[in-house]
Amino acid sequence: MPIRQMKESSEQHLVIKSHLQNTMNTVQRPPKTAQNGKGPPQAHEPHNNTKQPHNQATSPPSKNRGRRRGRGGKKSDQLDVCMRPSSRPCTVAHKPVNQASCGMEMGFPTSSKSLNFSPRPGYGQVGTKCIVKANHFFAQLPDKDLNQYDVTITPEVASRTVNRAIIAELVRLYKESDLGTRLPAYDGRKSLYTAGELPFAWKEFVVKLVDEEDGINGPKREREYKVVIKFVARANMHHLGQFLAGKRADAPQEALQILDIVLRELSSKRYCPIGRSFFSPDIRAPQRLGDGLESWCGFYQSIRPTQMGLSLNIDMASAAFIEPLPVIEFVAQLLGKDVLSRPLSDSDRVKIKKALRGVKVEVTHRGNVRRKYRVSGLTSQPTRELVFPVDDNSTMKSVVEYFQEMYSFTIQHTHLPCLQVGNQKKANYLPMEVRRYHQKFYYKYILYSNLVCMSTIPDLHLLDKLSLLHIEHKQTVQHNAYDQDPYAKEFGIKISEKFASVEARILPAPWLKYHETGKEKDCLPQVGQWNMMNKKMINGMTVSRWACINFSRSVQESVARGFCNELAQMCQVSGMEFHPEPVIPIYSARPEQVEKALKHVYHASMKTKGKELELLLAILPDNNGSLYGDLKRICETDLGLISQCCLTKHVFKISKQYLANVALKINVKMGGRNTVLLDAISCRIPLVSDIPTIIFGADVTHPENGEDSSPSIAAVVASQDWPEVTKYAGLVCAQAHRQELIQDLYKTWHDPIRGTVSGGMIRDLLISFRKATGQKPLRIIFYRDGVSEGQFYQVLLYELDAIRKACASLEPNYQPLVTFIVVQKRHHTRLFANNHRDRSSTDKSGNILPGTVVDSKICHPSEFDFYLCSHAGIQGTSRPAHYHVLWDENNFTADGIQSLTNNLCYTYARCTRSVSVVPPAYYAHLAAFRARFYLEPEMQDNNSSTGAGSGQAKGGGTKAAGESGVRPLPALKENVKRVMFYC
Repeated sequence: MPIRQMKESSEQHLVIKSHLQNTMNTVQRPPKTAQNGKGPPQAHEPHNNTKQPHNQATSPPSKNRGRRRGRGGKKSDQLDVCMRPSSRPCTVAHKPVNQASCGMEMGFPTSSKSLNFSPRPGYGQVGTKCIVKANHFFAQLPDKDLNQYDVTITPEVASRTVNRAIIAELVRLYKESDLGTRLPAYDGRKSLYTAGELPFAWKEFVVKLVDEEDGINGPKREREYKVVIKFVARANMHHLGQFLAGKRADAPQEALQILDIVLRELSSKRYCPIGRSFFSPDIRAPQRLGDGLESWCGFYQSIRPTQMGLSLNIDMASAAFIEPLPVIEFVAQLLGKDVLSRPLSDSDRVKIKKALRGVKVEVTHRGNVRRKYRVSGLTSQPTRELVFPVDDNSTMKSVVEYFQEMYSFTIQHTHLPCLQVGNQKKANYLPMEVRRYHQKFYYKYILYSNLVCMSTIPDLHLLDKLSLLHIEHKQTVQHNAYDQDPYAKEFGIKISEKFASVEARILPAPWLKYHETGKEKDCLPQVGQWNMMNKKMINGMTVSRWACINFSRSVQESVARGFCNELAQMCQVSGMEFHPEPVIPIYSARPEQVEKALKHVYHASMKTKGKELELLLAILPDNNGSLYGDLKRICETDLGLISQCCLTKHVFKISKQYLANVALKINVKMGGRNTVLLDAISCRIPLVSDIPTIIFGADVTHPENGEDSSPSIAAVVASQDWPEVTKYAGLVCAQAHRQELIQDLYKTWHDPIRGTVSGGMIRDLLISFRKATGQKPLRIIFYRDGVSEGQFYQVLLYELDAIRKACASLEPNYQPLVTFIVVQKRHHTRLFANNHRDRSSTDKSGNILPGTVVDSKICHPSEFDFYLCSHAGIQGTSRPAHYHVLWDENNFTADGIQSLTNNLCYTYARCTRSVSVVPPAYYAHLAAFRARFYLEPEMQDNNSSTGAGSGQAKGGGTKAAGESGVRPLPALKENVKRVMFYC
């Protein structure tokens, strides 16, 4: 993916300072504070080296630990004469960061060749040590030379399956002769790999392949292919060995790719490969899902470089497959039996098209001939209206007549559309009734995770499910029998059948601060959970002007009024000032009149009080289609209203826990704080409390499979309070379809009056931080979600450069120190308790305890990464988040960044639980998902999306002045931008 060239502004942009190298051997042990667990740590307590058990509170190290030494110089306020003086208690005026030296020593690398990610500064020491098992299986490094050959097949074949069949036939014919007894591994495209050289550097073969799909009892066609095999290169196994030993930073991707393909070769023949996973109905009996679908169990497999050497990562997976039904029966299950007797709606047509596109089907109306076709689309007209030319004179014949005359087949359901098969330019029409699925086909719009895989296990206690899942991982390795795999034997690869035992640590939970007027002024969470009983929000907001709209026909006005009263009381009990009565009576409206109802309530409230509405409550039907998205779009981009939606089922069944969670959401949407870290207000968070620090979260969400034109949505949030780092403002933008690099982090454009103008989300949020705190950030911590390993270099080069330019555009020589961390949730490493039934080392679900961190053995050989399970399991196996520190100018220690990340997970605003992903990244994901509702309604018809009924967004985009052809999103109102509207 090319990096977009940005217009250079007139400012001089400074370059980035290189890393201070930390040796891998240096282990920095932070000082610890002794606590008895009965009360919060006190600011005046002296530090000592007493070790702490994991369930006791540990005070963070001194705020000066980890600071760069020898960085005296100007005070930070001398760099900005316009900045207001601040009385913030955490400002360290006597030990400022010298901005003039930040970035002048070495130029920022402009390509991946000159870029090295942050090395591991050492290993963490904080927390109680324990042993966990990981689904990594040790792989012995082969001692054979690995060779790569280029494969050219003529005529060219698009299908990997056919390509594999051709090469399999070639190996069968020529292995003992021309191939010198070598058993090659093939990637299905252009590359062939061998252990040792073939007897030739170039050779052409002729292979004949029978077309097995041509008929049932009749003769089958034989196709002839020319295959040219040409030597390309030899993989450097010495390089791989040095990389695994941590002696080289650059990973030998070619060698790793070869080993991965070798270990996938046999599974590709045995099972149904989808992406990097394999599925089969033989692994476990398929489970019926309804709508013509069934769930198959399978496994994910990948070879990975780790500190223990090569490891094979095996993870259980599950996916939906279409049952081998007649197409007409599948459609009836998908849409309901009445579809056979009624016309299709537009949403029905879209649903069928999405389900069937790409599926291979066979005809059933031609006797023994069982031709197979791949579905490319759906006709817009019903079958009875379709006609096509039957000769060169453009003589037209209807599809119904053609099938009756040609095959004596009478089409029954002529009101249904036909399937389009073959080439889109020369489409063939075939009625649904003459076709069935010739094999079970993967349904790409539902990919089930490990959680759903577990839910298809017969009813068992959760602990038994975890044990069964643990056993299934092991059984998968045993069933694959890598010791008997002819390809693994050929290449000299040996796989252990034992789970990797890994030393982990359980980080202590942080103390949380609540308001002084509550009975409990602070709180120490237990096993990742706590509640609001006897506590009041630390910054409860005032809501004096609010209204309620009821969109649910089943909710009577008296019920809605009772619910609103209960909610108002809960807000008051939780520490807010919430007026008990709405400014106007509860207004009832139909969902299809959402815009009219919102504007009526907005203007009626203005007339009543003469002031704008502060909060809108909305009661929605449980199944509300596009109503929720439409309401959020109108409120946040048109009216500037903060809204809180509640479903009908919660209105009827009022739960104190539900009301308490809604109160938490309302408070932060109004600009308040629910809780803060006690160490934050005591100024004891290393490399956060010492100087003004801003924490960013960023994410990009892409359209679902099948949507070929909808834009991707990028969101960036940033903390707006220091030292608390709890409130986050958010900005969103749309960008090109499936573009992962965030385009609007920094941008410049030419204004006819002002000349070159700078802007972008980073710049706007830095300005917002300074307005909110009176300080400019001197340190940036950037959590970036949603980046795959293959995009690390691109994302870091592009987005770190954008951060630098945004800072430099605000003020000459302004270059705060940056730490750039990628957050990954969609990985396949699972951590299991050593004993699921040991309650001292597991939560009540049998999962590992919150705060479990791993930074050794299964982690990268030399780079700065770690796995952190910061949450308590609810269902299934807790999936740890993977954090990879790509760039670190702040010189975090392993303990520093791990403890900071874990502690932040307890500040998530929407519940009283620690969450699985660091909140800034979580908030960015929520904001990006919300922005999909802002897409322009008129663009929806041009996309292949599911429509409003799916709850998905409506098409559109966001760019300045239509840059890159993506239409701008409607702008958020200023009062919405400033608060956590996305919660």
